[in-house]
Amino acid sequence: MSKRDSFIDVLTKGQTYKKDFITLGTGILDGEAITEANVKVPLKTMNRHGLIAGATGTGKTKTLQVIAEQLSLKGVPSVLMDLKGDLSGLAKPGEVKDFIISRSEKIGVDYNPQGLPVELMSISDEKGVKLKATVSEFGPVLMSQILELNDTQRGVMALVFRYCDLHHLPLLDLKDLKRVLQFIINEGKEQIKAEFGQVSSASVNTIMRKIIELEQQGADKFFGERSFEVNDFVRTEDGKGVISIIRLTDIQSKPKLFSTFMLSLLSEVYETFPEQGDADQPKLCIFIDEAHLVFSNASKDLLEKIEAIIKLIRSKGVGVYFCTQTPTDVPDSVLGQLGLKVQHALRAFTAKDRKAITKTAENYPITEFYDTAEVLTSMGIGEALITALSEKGIPTPLAHTLVRAPISRMDILTTSEIDDLVSNSSLTAKYNVHLDRESAFEMLNSKLDEVEKEQEKATLPGPKPRTTTRTTQDESLIEELSKNTMVRQIGRTIFRELTRGILGSFSRRR
Repeated sequence: MSKRDSFIDVLTKGQTYKKDFITLGTGILDGEAITEANVKVPLKTMNRHGLIAGATGTGKTKTLQVIAEQLSLKGVPSVLMDLKGDLSGLAKPGEVKDFIISRSEKIGVDYNPQGLPVELMSISDEKGVKLKATVSEFGPVLMSQILELNDTQRGVMALVFRYCDLHHLPLLDLKDLKRVLQFIINEGKEQIKAEFGQVSSASVNTIMRKIIELEQQGADKFFGERSFEVNDFVRTEDGKGVISIIRLTDIQSKPKLFSTFMLSLLSEVYETFPEQGDADQPKLCIFIDEAHLVFSNASKDLLEKIEAIIKLIRSKGVGVYFCTQTPTDVPDSVLGQLGLKVQHALRAFTAKDRKAITKTAENYPITEFYDTAEVLTSMGIGEALITALSEKGIPTPLAHTLVRAPISRMDILTTSEIDDLVSNSSLTAKYNVHLDRESAFEMLNSKLDEVEKEQEKATLPGPKPRTTTRTTQDESLIEELSKNTMVRQIGRTIFRELTRGILGSFSRRR
């Protein structure tokens, strides 16, 4: 058997599936694309998570686009976190060009340009459906992890949530949370002390500063109502899965807000979706672009939370895919959970780069057809090393792959196209409304106003009785004056002078 035939045989046997699959491209051997050696990923294992890695400009985003397209065509919805702003083109058909037709022929697939059902979303000032969550939905544990609180401060946060539960004070936004923190060390200090014990003002002030830091990154726009329902991510139109693109181009410099939102999303999906087990296809796939922003700025507790959710969320039928430059951006504990690995070219400009390439090569199955480390630095744009999990959970043979071209536009939408997409969305009317109902902030301020009014009434003077007798108020005034040393001294002097005057007049008369 020739090397070519052996290559085709290995890929074919390693990718024989009973259920449905998506085709990402075709294998390359000795620089030639082998049409009979398609690289396929079974839908059954798409909830086993994945990684799309590679240097800048090697085609990572276009590969992400291809995977989202193929999932949509199979009726699987997805969520894309778009930090660079170049995924909105999924809503419009691609252009027929010679190089795209040539690539499709080499792979052995038809090129039928079409737009997919897309929903544009935002957690900031970008145009789109506004995604929000309340502070109460986060809970004290998650809120403490996001704010990176120590054990003492976590105790205070737990106390705040407990107090609000007992006294029916809704925590909707950060304004509510800050007001309750102010309350427990000021006007509510004695009440809190009686119910829960002494609370340190220093701990509360530290928490306040960390909340302000989070607000400066734009979190005040994210926390509030109306809370987004994650079931709205799981929609289809005409049998195609809806692709929800969360536009995050204006928060690249706000990693804390990004990780806060991502963790909130994963937690809400995990808590809301029912157990699904091993279904024939995933219920939802989530793609996190520029994933290094999540891991490089997360605290140890936050990383542990992310890792725990990644391990457990697949049972809900959800696959999570990280898109970043090198696999080393992702913690080893998470990397070990990833079934699909798409590795675009890496560049070896420094000794550190070469070490990273060697380490990356060790993450892939051994193959007789390639020197993995060598291929990693020699691949062209739109090529990648790909391995996935078969339906039996076995890694598929590693294949140097010519990735198929996207069928949607490989460019961004115009401003008018974005406006049309947002205005025609059924979710815009549901979520893009300003709600600020009565919550902890207003309730505590109202309670304080009532207390102040009662105090004012108590200090108002009553009507004076019509009597010539000395009143209690007069007595108290005289008593107060009598205690004053200066007043007593002046009184003695006046009395002495009066006495002298009277005696003098008597003597003059005599």
